Amino acid sequence: MMTEAATLESPADRGARAGWNRCADVLSRLIGDFILALAARFAIAGIFFMSGRTKVDGLLTLTPSTFALFREEYKVPLIAPEVAAHLAAYSEHLFPLLLAVGLFTRLSALALLGMTAVIQLFVYPDAWPTHLSWAALLLYLAGRGGGALSLDRFLGLK
Repeated sequence: MMTEAATLESPADRGARAGWNRCADVLSRLIGDFILALAARFAIAGIFFMSGRTKVDGLLTLTPSTFALFREEYKVPLIAPEVAAHLAAYSEHLFPLLLAVGLFTRLSALALLGMTAVIQLFVYPDAWPTHLSWAALLLYLAGRGGGALSLDRFLGLK
């Protein structure tokens, strides 16, 4: 007995679908989750780390322009600009480094996701396309972890 869906399909449709599914299987094997996690970790780590480097002079000495930026442009509510500047600069160095090596990946991704939410809500609300792309990478990492090529996996951390 044929189902209604089977009667609507032509043999060419089944052949095209089968070919497409074979291609998808090959791509899944070639680009495994470990490559996706590695790419996501380095992509988002690079964005935040480079932002952190603009806030400091030398290793971790905040520049006067960083404090001015937090006082005059960013204006994050409930946190003093000087405290917010330090928190942002240190977070933009620590969490990307942890992501790059894949250590405490989920925690680091959640921390940067929180920072992304603050930036979106209070600093640059019109930059949602950029922040949405950051959030997508961070959500993937928070949900799936650092992947096979991470210290988390090596140390047996979930």
